[in-house]
Amino acid sequence: MQSPDERFDPVRLEIFRHLFSALAEEMGASLRRSAHSPNIKERRDYSCALFDVRGRVVAMGDHMPVHLGAMPMSVAAALAELGQLAPGDVAILNDPFRGGTHLPDITAIAPVYVAGEGGFGGDGGTRAPGVLLGYVAARAHHADVGGMAAGSMPLAREIYQEGLRIPPVLLMAGGERNEAVWRMVLANVRTPVEREGDLAAQVAALVTGQRRLLELAVRRGADEVTGAMAALLAYADRLVRAGIERIPDGVYEAEDWMDDDGVGPDPLPIRVRVVVSGDVLEVDFEGTAPQAAGGINAVSAITISATRYVVRVLVESLLGQGLPAGGGAMDAVDVRLPERSLVAAGPPASVAGGNVETSQRITDVLFRAFAEALPDRVPAQSQGTMNNLTVGGTDPRTGEPFAYYETAAGGMGGGPQGPGLSGVHVNMTNSLNTPIEALEHAYPFRVRAYALRPGSGGAGKHPGGDGLRRDIQLLGDAEVSLLTERRRFAPRGLAGGQDGQRGENVLIRDGEEQRLPSKTTFFARAGDIVSIRTPGGGGWGAEGG
Repeated sequence: MQSPDERFDPVRLEIFRHLFSALAEEMGASLRRSAHSPNIKERRDYSCALFDVRGRVVAMGDHMPVHLGAMPMSVAAALAELGQLAPGDVAILNDPFRGGTHLPDITAIAPVYVAGEGGFGGDGGTRAPGVLLGYVAARAHHADVGGMAAGSMPLAREIYQEGLRIPPVLLMAGGERNEAVWRMVLANVRTPVEREGDLAAQVAALVTGQRRLLELAVRRGADEVTGAMAALLAYADRLVRAGIERIPDGVYEAEDWMDDDGVGPDPLPIRVRVVVSGDVLEVDFEGTAPQAAGGINAVSAITISATRYVVRVLVESLLGQGLPAGGGAMDAVDVRLPERSLVAAGPPASVAGGNVETSQRITDVLFRAFAEALPDRVPAQSQGTMNNLTVGGTDPRTGEPFAYYETAAGGMGGGPQGPGLSGVHVNMTNSLNTPIEALEHAYPFRVRAYALRPGSGGAGKHPGGDGLRRDIQLLGDAEVSLLTERRRFAPRGLAGGQDGQRGENVLIRDGEEQRLPSKTTFFARAGDIVSIRTPGGGGWGAEGG
């Protein structure tokens, strides 16, 4: 009997690869167009993917790396707790300890059945269940999910303070809304109209994915579609092993530090030991700090996601070709995480910053370890933070509550091939900014400055990119939360390049500048300006070298 990958010649496999990727991309386009919040419509803080019947990721859109590597664990958690989803079901969850990342990221999952006797058309109706083809999933960052501070990214000490924690539950059952779940979610958030709109947009994205996969099954046959999924997974895993074989065997170690956890003043180390042996990779985070009191704890899903990202980037560079959009199961990569540590936190740890900040440091330390083995492949460190800003209050223009969330771009590290880019999102984030026009229309703000920080990138043969400055003036009183990094430890240069400049957070009140901590929640007054000044990337290579 032929194995799944032997049934498909390279041309047929490549066709399916692009068909599955296009499905995930179209899901993302549907989510973006139908979403209510600027965070999803403008910043594109969402991710969509296709999974096989076992919950293995087959294809992902070109969306958020930190989401996509963790989504398989959310799908696995939903299937483990709810069983095989029936036609018309939509499951949701955001629990970081069940495959989620942090509470604002809500994942929606739906099955795709092809018509058997009676059939199921993917339009929410139910008849006989037919044959399960796989699952589609959409994850989106909701600008508020309750908790002790607007935006649900507070300076918290436990997860209960961060917002509504949703285990796997059915948002829709048999094509009908589970009204009890909808009411429960909307009763616990500050902006229920926006949340309902964004959840409905996620459901719409799932319907788009269902329809496209069903169309493929009608044209190609269910057996061929599911066989192509298995073949792509096997092909991706072969490519991963082939790429790892090109890394010199050896043991490579590195460490880096988080500035602090927002509660205590001390930096916290992240350490990694990478062992390369043939086509197998062992990644061990022993020696990393225990989980912290503040909210920078990363759950295992985030650390595994960051590791998948780094391995994928290196493998694609070494092979000179891209992996299939799912990246494979990566069975050749063994990730070892010390329990209840900064990279494998357990409840009731606060985790809001683990997804957005600690994930960046994990990639930094992994690339640093691989730089010894692959000096001609690894760049200097990029800004290493997402510069998270949340603002919430009552809009004086309407009298209605609002919740705003944004990340700010910074400098990319210079690399062996050339200088780093300026003012871009890097590594575990792939979002855009909210355009000034959309920002000022949706929120009671005025943008007073938005520009690059010249010279903030580290000097070198290939200099790092510059960070940027974004000043937002509040038109009404509001609660502000900052969750940032690289305010104490600068992004490091590599191969003789200089470090990039550190970032700064500044409150400008009555013309006077006040330095703010890297992580803080405070009440601001109308007229205050919150100034985010992001780090530059490190330089690569000595100047003149």
